Parts: sequence; C-alpha cells; structure tokens
Amino acid sequence: MAASTESSSGHAMGGETRRAGRELVLDLVFRPLSNALVPVLARAGIAPTTVVLANALVGLVAALALARGQLLVAAVLLQVKTLLDNTDGQLARASGRVTLAGRYLDTEADLLVNAALFGALGHVTGQPVLAAAGFVALTLVLTVDFNVTELGRETLGPASTRPASSGGRAERVLERIYVAVFAPLDRLVRGFSEQRLERLVPAEAPAATTDEARLVYRDRLTVTVLANLGLSTQLAVLGACLAFGVPELYLWIVLGCLLLIVPLQLRAERRARATLAA
Repeated sequence: MAASTESSSGHAMGGETRRAGRELVLDLVFRPLSNALVPVLARAGIAPTTVVLANALVGLVAALALARGQLLVAAVLLQVKTLLDNTDGQLARASGRVTLAGRYLDTEADLLVNAALFGALGHVTGQPVLAAAGFVALTLVLTVDFNVTELGRETLGPASTRPASSGGRAERVLERIYVAVFAPLDRLVRGFSEQRLERLVPAEAPAATTDEARLVYRDRLTVTVLANLGLSTQLAVLGACLAFGVPELYLWIVLGCLLLIVPLQLRAERRARATLAA
C-alpha cells in the first residue's frame, strides 16, 4: 500500500508491520530483497503508490500468462509481484508517506489479483468450481491470519495503530470498498473467535485467570502457523506448483490450508480450557 504494511497476509490495516509470528519465506527471502530495493526506489523518487500499482499490474500480467498456459513465466512474475508487495510499505515508511488510502489500495489490489489468478487457474486446469472454492478458501485463510494476529496484539499490547485519515475523495472510495468487502469477514472471524472463548471462560472467573486464558488461546505457535499461510508463502507455493507443471495441486493445497485452521482452533480451546481448570 502506499504506506501499507508488508502484505504477507490478508488485509493488513494496522500500523505495526512486524508480525507477531514469523513468516519464513518473507523473512528469509523477500524482506532482505525489499530492504535492498527500498533505497534504490527512494533515491529515484518513486512513490509508494506507484509500487502498489506496479505490484498489482505484475500480478495481473502473471494471471494472463497463467491463463495462456505460460506457467513458468507466471511463476516468475508472481515472485516479482510478492517482492514489490513487500516493498511498498517499507518505502512508505522510509519516505514518510504512510497513508490510510495506500493501505486500502494495497489490500484491495491483492484481492483483485487473487481473483484473477484463481480465474486463470480455473481456466488452465479445467476446474473452475475447484478454483472458485480455492479463492474462497484463500480469502478466508488470509482473513483469519490477519484477525488472529490483530487480536493477539490487542491481548498482548500494544495494539496496531492506523494512519490519520486525510478525508480525501480517493480514500473515502477505497474505504467504502473495504467496508463492503472485508469488514463483514473481519466481523465474522473476530465474532467467532470471541464467542468460542467466552463459552470457555465462566463469567465468575477472576480477571487474572481470564487474561491468562486469552494469552494461551492466541499463543505464538498459532499466530506463527497462520503467518506461514500468508500471501507471500501462498504465492511462493503457487509459483512452485506452476514451475513443476502441476497448477491443480495448488488448489488442493489452499483448501488444505483452510482445513488446518480447524485443529488450530481446537488446540487453542483445549489450552484455554486447561488453563482455566488449573
């Protein structure tokens, strides 16, 4: 985003960019490359918004190449897209141009590219229904990743902050899109998580016990596992599947990522229950 957080997951609207959990492919590959690229772009006077638009364009070109059966080209372009996607936020901070409009733009651009990629996957694999299911699964996985990370920050503190609103027309339009598309998903995930925790914690439980249950309910392992289902990792895995000529495999992998959330949730509830019992 023109000041986005590093888009290793879904819609990253918070101000703190370092994730509570470590996404390995991001930390080991893309962040070091982004760190090297930011000074070059800053010296050239490239605006963060330009980088956001460039990463979206590269992603759409990758989807086009994928639809045309140019799997290796698409695989390479997706990694370029990820590099740019993880550069715009760093560039925004380095240049002091962190904006709320940029964050909305980055989030919505990722959604557009993801939709195009899954449309192309449906075409090239001849499995449009499976591809549509994969798109829904990825969107839900990224939403859970983002919201669980934010809830963990709110529990541990300090919570993420948002840039001040400029009140500009572009920002208002982007905000309406965000509210229409992402806000219902955020409420769904947060509401489900809170309701499950409230069912475990008796109303008469001491505050200290309740706080401890919250800490184990959103522990670092859960956040780290979800972090490694983030967008940077997803596109790296998709790129590998394309490079090996098995695009359909990725559709099953992303469905598996969604199923993985179930044992994570059950583990969190079991740990919270054990804490309360102790």
